[in-house]
Amino acid sequence: MAEGSQRVSIGQLILWPSVITLAITALRLYGELQHWDPRFFSREAGGGGALVGISWLPFIFGIYFALKLSSAGEVPVSKGKPILLPVIGIVIMVVGFWASTLISKTPTASSMLIAIVACLVALVIQRGGWPALFKVLLAYAFAARIPVALIMLFAIRGDWGTHYDVPPPNFPAMSWFMKWVLIGALPQFVLWIVYTVVIGGLVAGITAAIARRKASTQQPAAA
Repeated sequence: MAEGSQRVSIGQLILWPSVITLAITALRLYGELQHWDPRFFSREAGGGGALVGISWLPFIFGIYFALKLSSAGEVPVSKGKPILLPVIGIVIMVVGFWASTLISKTPTASSMLIAIVACLVALVIQRGGWPALFKVLLAYAFAARIPVALIMLFAIRGDWGTHYDVPPPNFPAMSWFMKWVLIGALPQFVLWIVYTVVIGGLVAGITAAIARRKASTQQPAAA
């Protein structure tokens, strides 16, 4: 991490966020299997907006990672890029998914390819904003999503009746493994990885900007 004065261990930095994320994932699965309150543990396809989940964690850990990296001297060179590039990434993803729906209302190879390419482009450009943060968020994203993908593999194979294995409406019949590839592996290893990096990066960029402004306003008083 060449931006700062100290080297930060990515493994140590993401350890507790990853443990917390895994614990919430396990709680979500258990709650669904036990048919707990659907407001918190919805079994609908896509999760049904249930309150217990990990999709909101990048908002929290984006702040955490930004503060930890900044305190170690791993600050972004540019003030604007760490905020601008995530915004551009969001726009690219939205446009990509919109374009994919123009091709087909239901998933096809062409429409999925457009969405995947859009996600990957949105991901790649994030490195230019805050490289140290990009590496941390990417590592955390995989640590968060690999367990979910594995849960989905077993849930789909065993037809558990949770949101981890329920397909979206009008989903075509296919083998359980292809079903996992389409609603499990691809979303978890593409969409949700990019989501975590982009959203976490945006929150972190804003956090770093606020911290810089606060530090600059306090310097004259300290002198």
